[in-house]
Amino acid sequence: MDLFKGKSPAERNKLIAAILLGTLAVLALAFAFGPGIFSRGTATNVSVTTSPKPVATQSVAPGQFKMPTRDDQNFEYATTAIDYRPGSYGAAEPGRNIFAFHEPPPCYPNCPTPYVAPKTPSPTPVPTPYPFLITGLGPTTVFAGQKGFRLDVIGEGFTADTKIYFNQALMPTNFISPQRITTDIPANLIAVEGQKQVIVQSIKDPSKFSEQRLFLIQPPPKPQYEYVGMIARKFANNDTAYFIEKSKMNLPNVVPTGKRLNDVLAGRFRLISISEKETVFEDVNLGFKHVLPFNRDAKTASTSSPSGGFPSGFPTTGFPNGGRPGNVPGFPNVTVPRPARPTNANRPDRKTDEDDDDDDPNN
Repeated sequence: MDLFKGKSPAERNKLIAAILLGTLAVLALAFAFGPGIFSRGTATNVSVTTSPKPVATQSVAPGQFKMPTRDDQNFEYATTAIDYRPGSYGAAEPGRNIFAFHEPPPCYPNCPTPYVAPKTPSPTPVPTPYPFLITGLGPTTVFAGQKGFRLDVIGEGFTADTKIYFNQALMPTNFISPQRITTDIPANLIAVEGQKQVIVQSIKDPSKFSEQRLFLIQPPPKPQYEYVGMIARKFANNDTAYFIEKSKMNLPNVVPTGKRLNDVLAGRFRLISISEKETVFEDVNLGFKHVLPFNRDAKTASTSSPSGGFPSGFPTTGFPNGGRPGNVPGFPNVTVPRPARPTNANRPDRKTDEDDDDDDPNN
């Protein structure tokens, strides 16, 4: 062929490859766009046909169509429910007014009473019964500061492993019966007045316990008297102290109560010490000691002599040595009864030595 004449074998191969590639490209275009890609284009003829003369539409007679009034438009707007379904095909666009909502029309003349479902009453809680029941304590109260005592707990359901807790302190417990257990309360647990709680609880099963009971610790009784004076003897024997009830201190012509050592005041307090400054009483039932200081009026105390004795200006005539006047200093309305002066009838005669001359060696 003249196409390959004078060509070297390499050039001849390149030419054959180019022809093959071009043929393949044309076949690919024909397969993709169809054989019409190589055909000639045909002219399209468009014919325009004019319509006949238009017929006039029927006119609307005056008054045939009436626009709705403003009230009708507002009513339709207020009573038309808005069905907004975001998941549906015809949902509104994001630019829709999100503040539009349905407003039900007001009811005239009276609105119906809305139905209110009745509330179901909640069940009354039933208290869980305690495994142990305390019905009583013995004793029920003590005085603060007294000696230790034995506490009896009376109840039901007690077992051998049931223990007594006194103010949250575990106490050594003696199991007597299912209805009684006891323990010894030391004095340090009742040194201060107030209320203490008493419960019983099982040691093996702490979930078993009783309801707490309150144990009352009362303040110890004190003598409600004032120490107003004393009559002192020459040899400090048989001294007499005088007391007045606190509630009668301001009453006129009050006769004080005189007590000597070991006398009992108010049926409970024994006088164990008397001095010019204070007296000491001991509770015969509890053993407590109470100190009553001498109650001296501030004005009288300022006028008394610094070394003791009678206040300045107080009459001292007519009294034996070591005695006290009839009125108590500082208490002008208090009259102290004077005991009778003992006589010397039973006192033995004092023997005297006829010869007191010790210079004579012969006597």
